[in-house]
Amino acid sequence: MIIRHLILEEPGLYLGKHSERLQVTRVKTNEIVAQAPLMHLESVLITSRGVSLSADAVHECAERGIPIHFLSAVDSSIASLYSAGLTGTILTRRQQLLAYSDSRGTYLAFAFIKAKIQNQVAFLKYAARYRKETDPERYALIIPLIDQVSEHVHELNRLQEQNPECCVDDIRFSLLSVEGRAAQAYWQAIGTLLIPELEWPGRRTRGANDVFNSALNYGYGILYHAIERACLLAGLDPFAGFLHVDRPGKPSLVLDIIEEFRQSVVDRTVLAYFNKGQSLNLEEDGKIASESRRSLAEKILDRLDAREQIGTEHFTVRSIIQRQARQLAAFLRGERDDYSSYLYS
Repeated sequence: MIIRHLILEEPGLYLGKHSERLQVTRVKTNEIVAQAPLMHLESVLITSRGVSLSADAVHECAERGIPIHFLSAVDSSIASLYSAGLTGTILTRRQQLLAYSDSRGTYLAFAFIKAKIQNQVAFLKYAARYRKETDPERYALIIPLIDQVSEHVHELNRLQEQNPECCVDDIRFSLLSVEGRAAQAYWQAIGTLLIPELEWPGRRTRGANDVFNSALNYGYGILYHAIERACLLAGLDPFAGFLHVDRPGKPSLVLDIIEEFRQSVVDRTVLAYFNKGQSLNLEEDGKIASESRRSLAEKILDRLDAREQIGTEHFTVRSIIQRQARQLAAFLRGERDDYSSYLYS
């Protein structure tokens, strides 16, 4: 089996380079637990403390453009290692920073949030269609919630017509208000779709201590890395966003673009994961257990490598993310008249 994404999910592992492959060894026993030819490898994901890396392994990954991502066992990205050459562009970044203060920034903020809500609607319709015959009572509960979410797209259209030229700072509060109300109905619908045995408390972000929210947060962390890499390859600054506010250490543009892909990559995968009867174990401190981290990470990475149709062609979801980042960069440089959001279908 070809390994495209190497996952190190337990302490006591050592990542080294051996010939033309990366090799994972368990330090205490000197046992080789995984080997991945460098010619096929696309990423390294480290999800545990106590993992060590050789300088040769890091150097080889940097030379070949293979990112090394560090992810906490809870819900957040810690760091990523990339080749320094990825951050060497400047023309796109100059325009990205200028766009924040003109109508381009407002246009993009609307585009990101509108795509998020449209994709929430599309995913709920996709997930609910199987209930129409198998569980009509639950289906009847979901349809009004889908209508509620959908109504917020019309609200955004009206808001955009009323504020065509303003700065994003002047409209952000209204945008986030619409997003929050749409999210409330969306997560209520997700709770209706979810198997009742989980006794889901509702959406929680940081500090979640239930398996479904922990899985969502962990999945978003993996998706985050795919978005960040796409931004860097497109010459964009991951920290200079439009919809999300600027804060030290906050990758606002990554958080903007991720809104288009949460539903199709993570929500779809995690909902199916639990509804198909798979379990996820939490440790006493609320962190996802190592074996569950690997299982869930593999599902998310498989989804990123799945193919979707765009027009008459098929692309992996990972490639679609890259296409979106490059399209955004072209729009900012004035090479495109618009930015076409990714819409899940």
